[in-house]
Amino acid sequence: MTETEVLSAIGETLDRDVDAVLATIIDVEGSAYRRPGAKMLIEGDDSAGSLTAGCLEDEVRGLAGDVLDAGQPRIETYDLTGDDDIWGLGMGCNGIITVLLEPLDESYRPVVERVTNGGDCGVVTVTDGDRPLGERGFYDPETEFSDNLPGWLCEELREPTATLLERGKTDTVGVETDDGTVEVFVEGIEAPSNLVVVGSGPDVNPVVELAKQVDFQVTVVTFRGALSSGENFPAADAVRATSPTDIGDNIEFDDDTYVIVMTHNFIDDRLAVEDLIDTPVQYIGLMGPQERFEEMLEDFADESVEITEDDTSRIYTPIGLDLGGDSPHQIAYSIVAEALAIANNRSPQHLTDREGPIHDRIEVPLAE
Repeated sequence: MTETEVLSAIGETLDRDVDAVLATIIDVEGSAYRRPGAKMLIEGDDSAGSLTAGCLEDEVRGLAGDVLDAGQPRIETYDLTGDDDIWGLGMGCNGIITVLLEPLDESYRPVVERVTNGGDCGVVTVTDGDRPLGERGFYDPETEFSDNLPGWLCEELREPTATLLERGKTDTVGVETDDGTVEVFVEGIEAPSNLVVVGSGPDVNPVVELAKQVDFQVTVVTFRGALSSGENFPAADAVRATSPTDIGDNIEFDDDTYVIVMTHNFIDDRLAVEDLIDTPVQYIGLMGPQERFEEMLEDFADESVEITEDDTSRIYTPIGLDLGGDSPHQIAYSIVAEALAIANNRSPQHLTDREGPIHDRIEVPLAE
């Protein structure tokens, strides 16, 4: 289940006004399957989301009833390194995982509404110190902090929260002032990145399906009006019919939008690429061999269409990573993996060849 789907489940649970517990990883020492910010919603015997690969889920579900009975948040730490008598069972995580469990209430609705409406949201939750455990505030880049937290704490947290939100990261931040000492878990929760798939052939649906599974917000653009029904692309969030020269007028593009062009029509592809290079997108994946793209560049030159070095650096063709497969779903894996790597600012490589931790940490500034 994607993070967006977990947030949707939280919103639906709030709408139904039933008892539930939200469990969030707030700290990891060593290795773990999930990172801080991972969430699991527990409602009776049912749950949405996960915290590990199955190591802790049953234990956390068992604690949910206690949390609801007490009506108060609690923090639990699990040592999976192999040195603890209870949890050191060689489960594979080999880390120490700290989880915040809290009764789900309306204080979390602003997060759901903000992200489901396509906006990013900073969430700060008190985990220790002179403020109540679980006290929460929200940061919107446009309106800054909500009034849930005292002003002195918001002032101290403004810069680190903005930094983490900009990078889509989480961290625990300690604040010590004359007004109080507080430890706060800060989350930069980003709305899903947008993926625009230009094409309407049978190979489009595998790309859309896989892209949705990794939490892209997917729009299919077709140049065939008869195929613009959502029934033809059931996994897509939206389907738009337009012409190759009007993509930019019908779709809103930003630097968090990624585009795959797979019409299998040379003229349509060329016109679409010409329109897309005037947008701020950082990834234009183009189906077809390198020779086809070189022919496209020659046509641009003949028509006096200026294609700069910056433009060509954003065009990835042949599209996809070299995974060796040639079936529709294998090709789709290759394409979506490349788009995901670009969205996450990564150069694809074998993790066995990567030195240091898989997940980067950043230093966050505190107010002086």
